[in-house]
Amino acid sequence: MNNQKEKLVKSITSRDEDFAQWYTDVCRKAELMDYTDAKGFIIYRPYGYAIWENIQAHLDREFKRTGHENVYMPLVIPESLFMKEAEHVAGFAPETAIITIGGKEVLQERLIIRPTSEVLFCDHYSKIVSSYRDLPKKYNQWCSVVRWEKTTRPFLRGSEFLWQEGHTIHATEQEAKDEVLGMLDIYNHCGSDLLAIPFIMGKKTDKEKFAGAVDTYSIEALMHDGKALQSGTTHYFGTGFAKHFNITFQDKDGVLKPVYQTSWGLSTRLIGAIIMVHGDDSGLVLPPFVAPTQVVIIPIQSQKEGVLTTSELIKSELEKINVRVKLDNSDKTPGWKFSEYEMKGVPLRIEIGPRDLEQGECVVVKRINNEKIRVKINELHNLVPALFTSIHQEMYEKALQNVTENTRPATTYEEFKNLISTKPGYVKMMWCGNQDCEIKIKEDTTATSRCIPFEQEHLSDHCPVCGRKAEKMVYFAKAY
Repeated sequence: MNNQKEKLVKSITSRDEDFAQWYTDVCRKAELMDYTDAKGFIIYRPYGYAIWENIQAHLDREFKRTGHENVYMPLVIPESLFMKEAEHVAGFAPETAIITIGGKEVLQERLIIRPTSEVLFCDHYSKIVSSYRDLPKKYNQWCSVVRWEKTTRPFLRGSEFLWQEGHTIHATEQEAKDEVLGMLDIYNHCGSDLLAIPFIMGKKTDKEKFAGAVDTYSIEALMHDGKALQSGTTHYFGTGFAKHFNITFQDKDGVLKPVYQTSWGLSTRLIGAIIMVHGDDSGLVLPPFVAPTQVVIIPIQSQKEGVLTTSELIKSELEKINVRVKLDNSDKTPGWKFSEYEMKGVPLRIEIGPRDLEQGECVVVKRINNEKIRVKINELHNLVPALFTSIHQEMYEKALQNVTENTRPATTYEEFKNLISTKPGYVKMMWCGNQDCEIKIKEDTTATSRCIPFEQEHLSDHCPVCGRKAEKMVYFAKAY
């Protein structure tokens, strides 16, 4: 058994040896994805796509609970429509893929393959809204987008990726601002309740905000290697897009007014976050509530009387309480199966053999730490859900400890540069609000501002970069 495990594990590079290669190895060996002949366009294999489906299902329930409706917009945007909002165009132009030929004919107007869908929603809203009675419109779509990236990495940065993008319009500024922060809170709870990932929430600096937005907010996660990952964003547009696209409504006072607009998005980048926050040198470690398979049952000596029958009974009983469970009765050796499901990060493994049957027991193994628990078979239906909750909490607290231990304050620029270059994680520092200081930090260290956190601290009176009066405390980090 040990030889079989070593064979599987040796195919994964150690995290501390080469984190980037470890990540790629896990993506491939755990059968999450595969590459294609088109650079940056990956295949989401069933196991990887199932993780996304569970994220999607969780968020979709939350979106609908808060009054949002799903729609679907076209894949392509006429170039003239795309060009309507100059700042937005400038932000996305370097990444756009453009269709110039249809069939055998050159198109009279080029078509942009959507990098995002603001302009499509704006055009649609301008046609269907005329009165305050039509508002708010709270739409979301699940789709893929194309951004022509030079450097790609599975799930984290691709030429095509899956995501959701919400687009809403409102009669008042306050309602739109409440929407932006409300959706950010839903994203944050997705991290804490589903993914066991603690996020830092805050506002992006003007340099880092979304093209065309008045304000951008984000959730930031810290990976095992100390780099940050922007994991979701929400944007307040004010009336900027509305004025460019003539989205107006007649208010209760009879005056024609522009709508206030928002958008928000979260993508399959979260799969990358799950891998890098929780994984270990044996492969994936999946939080129970997002895992495609929550429990795998492995019968030992299944040909012996009662072993397979009892395994099937356990599977049936767990399915009755909505546990996602798999029974592996293949002809692979038990040792190989143990290593395979460890690689895939299945939260719980149930082993049952003839000797266990004699005692009316089975062995439950926790993926997070390989702890083995002997359990009465008739107690599994109570124990398994309780273990899911405790494992999730343990994973969350471990990830939170990583954030806490790798977040450091700096009060001088030399201290900041030393921390960024020698220590993993976040460095929090006061900032004057001037983009020149952000540019200098990136040039000197490659680190960027991640967000201005809602929970502010006063570390010093002055910006360590330039000496001017400090305005806000900002989290900085090297990032994906």
